[in-house]
Amino acid sequence: MSKDCDQKCGSCGEDCAEKKEPQKEDFLEKPHELSNIKKVIGIVSGKGGVGKSLVTSMLAVTMKRRGYNTAILDADVTGPSIPKAFGIREKATGNELGLLPTKSKTGVEIMSINLLLPNETDPVVWRGPIIGNTVKQFWTEVIWGDVDYMFIDMPPGTGDVSLTVFQSIPVDGIIIVTSPQELVSMIVSKAVKMAKMMDIPIIGIVENMAYFECPDCEKKHQIFGESHIEETARQHEIDVLARLPIDPRIATACDRGLIELFEGEWLENAAEILEMPGLSGGGSC
Repeated sequence: MSKDCDQKCGSCGEDCAEKKEPQKEDFLEKPHELSNIKKVIGIVSGKGGVGKSLVTSMLAVTMKRRGYNTAILDADVTGPSIPKAFGIREKATGNELGLLPTKSKTGVEIMSINLLLPNETDPVVWRGPIIGNTVKQFWTEVIWGDVDYMFIDMPPGTGDVSLTVFQSIPVDGIIIVTSPQELVSMIVSKAVKMAKMMDIPIIGIVENMAYFECPDCEKKHQIFGESHIEETARQHEIDVLARLPIDPRIATACDRGLIELFEGEWLENAAEILEMPGLSGGGSC
């Protein structure tokens, strides 16, 4: 060991007997110096099309209604949909200190690649490392201010961006979004195993499109077949936080940029769990 050793083995090129394997803390990035982020929650899914961005938006709105300052970091760079759900069309701005997130009608702070592109329909044709660095910049260069709950809308799967987020950002826990189909067990298993590999706590599962409730007879119909969510949750020893219905009103709210006006208490149980003191903040500067 050199006498000038700084104990940062992860960035050291020396080959000494005392060298330690790099720990997760070696890769963590600090948020912008003007940001004070108390809790960071990742919203993940094993595949696309299950409503991950919808759940992210509704969780942010639910916590905002409970009196908290909330924010969304849209890490789904190649498929950003958060700004549309909130009806945001103006571009993000910045100053000499950093980038400034755009605020929704009720004050949810949002940063997404669509807020930086000339046109929201422009495709993002970038390789993985560039996308990962962009997400990292959303954490380090955006002036978030005081945030009680930041929700990170992750891209589907377990690729480069997920790895970048889990290594670079102090995520307090993840919520897995899934749908009621036979392959749900395999998809959830992949997300669970990645979280355990990265030592990220799993808060629970949200099942989207769980059922359709007839407005006339109020009978619940399982459009996508029998749900396996309870069985899957028991298998992995995690909680089912909510089961969201197929509701045309929710789809209409997203299409019109009015997700903040949705009515429903489906995520109240998830909100109560997020309020528990056991979820210690990891994002403060």
